Amino acid sequence: MMIDSRLKAVHDGRSGTDAEQQALTDQFAVSLGPRGADDLLDGACTLIYMFMQWLRMAYEDHGKDVVECVVPNVVATMRMMPRSVRPEAIPTMAGLLVAAGTGLSPSLWRKQYGDWTMDEMNPLEATAFLLAEHINRLTDDRDFATRMITEALTRADEA
Repeated sequence: MMIDSRLKAVHDGRSGTDAEQQALTDQFAVSLGPRGADDLLDGACTLIYMFMQWLRMAYEDHGKDVVECVVPNVVATMRMMPRSVRPEAIPTMAGLLVAAGTGLSPSLWRKQYGDWTMDEMNPLEATAFLLAEHINRLTDDRDFATRMITEALTRADEA
């Protein structure tokens, strides 16, 4: 939902996070506790994995490689976001995208390098956001990525 909210804000011309939204996000994060925070991180990694798998299939249908087409685009965009994404976090996010694009679990990939750091939270959110926006642009549908995840969750609940 946070990614969907950010996408809508950008499309509505609101560039930053307003104070009320940030306060609600912070309150939500505090309410999770350590186990809930780990679950939220796993959820973000799962979103990235699902987005990269969808993109992999879409690009393969056109004879292209997802890593070649998506990773440079996301990395270049992150480089233009120095206040949200510190330069030292970009290689980690690129590795995360490559792992997800080649079918590896981003959560398991990251565990081999230690725990997530606070400095990686914004870049992780930005990565999920940029992938969702990439999918929405490819499909020419502002809500496609959100709908894709919602449908996947609905199918999982029914199974």
